[in-house]
Amino acid sequence: MKQRRELPAPPKVAGRVLDAGLDLMNRQILDPKGVPVSTIDDIELTTPDDPAHLDPDRPPIVANLLTGPILLTSIFGGRLPQSRFIRIPWKVVADPGTVVTLGVDAGSLDASWTERWFRDHVIGRIPGGRHDPE
Repeated sequence: MKQRRELPAPPKVAGRVLDAGLDLMNRQILDPKGVPVSTIDDIELTTPDDPAHLDPDRPPIVANLLTGPILLTSIFGGRLPQSRFIRIPWKVVADPGTVVTLGVDAGSLDASWTERWFRDHVIGRIPGGRHDPE
């Protein structure tokens, strides 16, 4: 009879455990008033005290949510350099639910500049693009 191999116990962590692919990636980001800020394009992880060492007893934690004009670069070609990602510190996240709600207003972040620019310079020039449908 074949013996079962025991899996190691998962590390004990303080706080909420998130599956980055399911719980964060491509989620919409809203400010406390429900104003859309952007969507999460990537995340930046760190480990406590030493970002170069991954210790199973000290799992990585989310440092920043990364967002940027990913859609525009995929439509018009090219690739966004890492320096062009806009970093939203994890400490301003109020609720990582179905949508990620921040604890700060959208105007205090630079994350929505691409959406505002696209709205004003592209969508606004399409007939009917300057008002809500009736």
